Amino acid sequence: MTPTDPKFVLDTNVFVQAHRAYYAFDIAPGFWASVLTHAKTGGLVSIDRVHEEVLNGGKGDALEDWVKKHAPKAMFASSKTADIAAEFAPLMQWVQSEARFTAEAKAEFAVKADGWLIAYAKKHGLTLVTHEGFNPDKKNKVLIPVVCKQFGVSYTDTFGMLRALKVQFDWKGP
Repeated sequence: MTPTDPKFVLDTNVFVQAHRAYYAFDIAPGFWASVLTHAKTGGLVSIDRVHEEVLNGGKGDALEDWVKKHAPKAMFASSKTADIAAEFAPLMQWVQSEARFTAEAKAEFAVKADGWLIAYAKKHGLTLVTHEGFNPDKKNKVLIPVVCKQFGVSYTDTFGMLRALKVQFDWKGP
């Protein structure tokens, strides 16, 4: 990869929705191979807190198995550093000060990986990949794109990432 290649950090929902819906392991193994390839070459990463969410939310399913057996440990970078905490603090202060969010939404944001993911993306100049949409009027959940926009962090969805990485899936007939 060259320094101009895109770099992405993946939200939990990228893994979960791909596995449960459109890129199931038995239907689209190329998706998972492309994730591994780009993780190994530096095109994408996720964080330790996403790793924990995937494993804690797993039901002993194929996604949990894939993360345990196939995803390289280096794919899930540490967010438990002073520089990431320094990026996280203003995010939390802003979320807590926003009257539009419910107390429950603020509490959830404080404990989930989302804020740490945004902080990691901001610190490292990465584009955050999520399936959450931008909706500044949502009150009962602090959406990643809303915080990203507030703090100048780029975001996209899985399809935008795949296009930027020039990933293609070719069907092989029977």
